[in-house]
Amino acid sequence: MKNAGIAAVLSFFITGLGQIYNGQIFKGLFFIVIYAVSWLLMYVLIGFITTPIIWIWGMIDAYRSANRINRYRGNDNNYV
Repeated sequence: MKNAGIAAVLSFFITGLGQIYNGQIFKGLFFIVIYAVSWLLMYVLIGFITTPIIWIWGMIDAYRSANRINRYRGNDNNYV
């Protein structure tokens, strides 16, 4: 059973880490790479828009994915 809150908090600190915690290794690495590219895009100013969007989306996706994984496995008692 995956804890959705922990997945979101992990993605808060490092984008993609929540997905890795959920067992979605490639998806987590994809988020890490995209976030790093977005940081580099700050030199072109577009990164100031894309970086927070990717960061927030990573947290939301980690939370929703953990809940989806728990529902698929039949463990929907994940809410605190």
